[in-house]
Amino acid sequence: MDTVGIIGCGAAGLCAARQVLATGKYKPQVWELSEGLGGTWRYNPDTGRDKYGIPIHSSMYQNLKTNLPKEVMSFPEFPFPTGGDSFLHHTKIVQYLKDYAEHFNLFQYIQFEHYVENVEPIPQEEGFPHWAVTVKDLKEGTTIITVCQAVIVCNGHYSVPRIPKLPFIEDFQGRQMHSHDYRDSSPFKGANVLVLGSGASGLDISLEISTVANKVMLSHNLPSPNQSKLPPNVTQVKGADSAYPKGFHLVDGTSVEADFILYCTGYEYSFPFLSEKCGIEVTKNQVSPLYKHLINAAMPSMGFLGIPFQICPFPFFDFQSRFFMKVMTGELDLPSLPEMLEEIEKDHQESLKKGVPEKHFHNMSIRQWQYTRDMAEMAGLETTMPVIEKLFTAVREIRNKTLMTYKSTTYIITGPETFECVH
Repeated sequence: MDTVGIIGCGAAGLCAARQVLATGKYKPQVWELSEGLGGTWRYNPDTGRDKYGIPIHSSMYQNLKTNLPKEVMSFPEFPFPTGGDSFLHHTKIVQYLKDYAEHFNLFQYIQFEHYVENVEPIPQEEGFPHWAVTVKDLKEGTTIITVCQAVIVCNGHYSVPRIPKLPFIEDFQGRQMHSHDYRDSSPFKGANVLVLGSGASGLDISLEISTVANKVMLSHNLPSPNQSKLPPNVTQVKGADSAYPKGFHLVDGTSVEADFILYCTGYEYSFPFLSEKCGIEVTKNQVSPLYKHLINAAMPSMGFLGIPFQICPFPFFDFQSRFFMKVMTGELDLPSLPEMLEEIEKDHQESLKKGVPEKHFHNMSIRQWQYTRDMAEMAGLETTMPVIEKLFTAVREIRNKTLMTYKSTTYIITGPETFECVH
């Protein structure tokens, strides 16, 4: 059988391998740079670089629990065990992924401690290009080139920190850290901490370090403050505008003193293994040219799973995998390259007209449901069960109002469109 190369063995890489196998026409070859599966869910207490000198991939911290209930997180073919908590510790997610890999007999296709160094297209007289994938066996120090009929990029986008360059930050006398290197609250004991960014990690980590810090200032430029009750030593302030030795000037003209800044400012899309010949560019936090945020429009035998963010991840990865393999098996004909490029540009312009910042082009949020419905109609696929959308949306609203307590709720799905919450 022809080979589909898969880069990364997190949730996206595993379900890609499963759906490659499910075609009966292809076999997967998965390369993973770490010692085990899990990707971003795989906890590593170390920071910086690993024993091979490669930057540590995982941003997982010791006490993280999911901010979505397991009832909406499972792959469609493989539900989480029923009962117990809905919001799970990261170790249980990794165990679930191991169980998934064992259930679908995927381990035989995975090479751990293998680092993808280069991916280059091999043009064909007819049809899509093939791919030469250069991979280094980190344990042996050897390198091999594998020719694949398709490549699916599943290296995630929570490993290369985005750190804004605040004016005069070099004058700041306190400590600095990005959430990528956050593992536990101990470094923040007794500190006055400015947490820059109020996304999921900023909020979650602020609550955690508030138990040991003197003061936590959640700094952001959202139109309105988070409406949830917060610990008494957590306040919300405007975004940082510049630094001075003892703290930060804010965009509203006020200043705050701090002896620690924690950047919860997100991550960069990074594909250092793709040669220029692949034609992929990352500009203003946009990966292009991706048809449906998924397929390299110029070379459709290359797919990228999980580029969108603020999604219901595992079902989304599964759906994208199925769609991509429909293309590879010839069951789905794509539009012409000019038509795909035109649609990408149209999507971009519509996003701008709605006031969405360019850096949020891949932010799916509520758009993810229509996205999958449209693509399901194209490819003859089943959409996500309506209850998943309903529960995902409900939890998001509850989380915004009860940030400190929402993870104590347990949910059960009672039908294709219904769920109940129990305590």
